[in-house]
Amino acid sequence: MIRAAVLALLVATSATAQQAPPPTTASASALRWTGTLSQGGLILGTAPTGTRALTLDGKPIALSPDGRFLAGFDRDAGPQAVLAATLVDGRIVTQPLTIALRAWRIERLNTLPKFPAPDPVFARLRPPELAQIVAARARNSDAQGWRQAFAWPATGRISGLFGAQRIYKGEPGSYHSGADIAKPTGAIVTAPADGVVILAADHPFTLEGNLLMLDHGMGLNSAFLHLSRIDVKVGDHVTQGQPIGAVGMTGRATGPHLHWSLRWNDAKLDPMLVADAVR
Repeated sequence: MIRAAVLALLVATSATAQQAPPPTTASASALRWTGTLSQGGLILGTAPTGTRALTLDGKPIALSPDGRFLAGFDRDAGPQAVLAATLVDGRIVTQPLTIALRAWRIERLNTLPKFPAPDPVFARLRPPELAQIVAARARNSDAQGWRQAFAWPATGRISGLFGAQRIYKGEPGSYHSGADIAKPTGAIVTAPADGVVILAADHPFTLEGNLLMLDHGMGLNSAFLHLSRIDVKVGDHVTQGQPIGAVGMTGRATGPHLHWSLRWNDAKLDPMLVADAVR
């Protein structure tokens, strides 16, 4: 009877453990972090003492002198990832991560082609614009905003969700890379965290309009699209909450709004998971 009771208790305990949701903080590991393990999510972590190198799925990631790091997960990230810290004595500490998959808003347009008729003007203007964006993201700065809890650069109705996508006659278009906040033209846009200006377009880009980009450090940057004006210049250090521009509808926009996008290295992040996240 006692043996049967113990066996029943072990089975019940095992079933409970399997049904428990995954933790949001790796508190039991030498690799500690807080944030959101999800497609479009970002975590802020601390590596074990004596870590000399850190990787995510085999790719090196930056490590601050005090052992802090960031890791982000793209909209299309797979369900599993591995953090690995190499210590000065050669030992490797690993932390498996389970990335929550999300159901994205998909709109199917079965009567429209994926691409409209070719626009020769767009084809001429677009490559140098993309080159400026790539060059801006390649810049490194001493910004420390990555350590802060991010705030919204503007508040209002969310008119466009990160990750939403249209399918044209079975062909997927590009998904929405940020969050849209509906605001009237001229509404103030503020820095969501400390940063350094890495791009301040001197003319409206074909798609983004007046484009402003901030580096927050450690591979994390913000982009603000469709601005009616830009109030800072490349190289400026800005602080969280500082006015940096104003809402508009320049570029390819059907109404005044702020498009705010976030990227960590090559991973596109969901602002709704990053802003006001627990740090």
